[in-house]
Amino acid sequence: MHVVMFADQHVESLGGAQVSMRLQKRFLERAGHVVTVVAPRLHRPAAHDASYLDLVSLPITVDREYALTWPGARTDRFLDAEMGARLPVDVVHVQADFWGAFIGHRYAKRHGLPVVHTMHNRVDVGIEATAPFPGLVLRALNAWARRALPRGGSVPEAGRGSAAAGRGIDGWAYLRQLAALSRAVTAPSAHFARRLERHGVAPSVDVIWNGIDDDALDAALAAGPTERRPGRPRFVWLGRMSPEKRLLPFLEAVVESRIDAEVEIIGGGGQLRAAQRLVERGAPVASVAFAGRLSYAETLRRLADADAVVQTSIGFETQGMTVFEAASLGTPAVVSDPDIGAELGAGTWTVPDATVAALAQTLRRAAVDIAAGSPVTPDASVAERFRQSSRTAAMVAVYERAVAAGR
Repeated sequence: MHVVMFADQHVESLGGAQVSMRLQKRFLERAGHVVTVVAPRLHRPAAHDASYLDLVSLPITVDREYALTWPGARTDRFLDAEMGARLPVDVVHVQADFWGAFIGHRYAKRHGLPVVHTMHNRVDVGIEATAPFPGLVLRALNAWARRALPRGGSVPEAGRGSAAAGRGIDGWAYLRQLAALSRAVTAPSAHFARRLERHGVAPSVDVIWNGIDDDALDAALAAGPTERRPGRPRFVWLGRMSPEKRLLPFLEAVVESRIDAEVEIIGGGGQLRAAQRLVERGAPVASVAFAGRLSYAETLRRLADADAVVQTSIGFETQGMTVFEAASLGTPAVVSDPDIGAELGAGTWTVPDATVAALAQTLRRAAVDIAAGSPVTPDASVAERFRQSSRTAAMVAVYERAVAAGR
């Protein structure tokens, strides 16, 4: 089977969806399938792969990490010309929410191909967290979708008749436009899948977790300590340093909690300097180290060595991969998002509300438990259920169903 994946950002750029797509590609190829990944060209040095099809793009962030490709006739012609030598194609897998989604659905429509659409993003929450006028942005986004997306889809039955569907101005209305052009819709967590169904995005959404690299997991488990390394409680925060991830409230909670611990921050982004200044001014009892961006294998090693990973975003994540990676390695989590906590099951210290005080209190409770040698314990079955090999097998079944539905 030849699968063509479409992304908003190059898969070698920073982000959980990009990590997931790289893993999906590798495990699909390992299973004997052919994969082409279509995404905007990256504007910094990065690894290249013959399966990457880079589109002409413009950088949209100061660090040149992210880029935009404009969906339209020129991009369509370029894509068709570049794909000519890669035919035939069996299924289009759209894993994008914006221009990558438009480009992918346009390609599928032109060539009569089935689409599987994985929805990675809470569009409404993400825009509200990052845009100064979210209502205006959502109106513009819906209007852009109506112009850029091909015609021929239909609003799923569950979405007909709702006020939002009629107005066509909110995040759910936008996602309905994408789902209406898809043979199947998947989501990386049960809580997001059920939310999509409740808002009429699609009548049925397949739940397929983003997984962890089998080989990297086995290597990390084999190299990991059999007993806890002596010392103060060790907390890790991992992610993109942007407002919706709530790094600054986490650091405020570290200061307020006065926990005697080691805190490591892994990742990069626009809030790095603000985070460093907060630590300098707050002078926490805990030591706080900024590790920067690390390789996947090294990140897993740090997670395995930690006593707890701290998850701080609320309502934004559609899965929250970090806590699943940590649980696969036997590391519990301090969890701020109740949906993520429920999906993960055991092995969490749950933060009762969104305040810094509540997070500080939970950090203190976790630190006490860790120091006493009685931390919470993750569900051991997560390590097997989260393996990418099992996730790839589940996705291939969705591909086969989508292809068969068009015959």
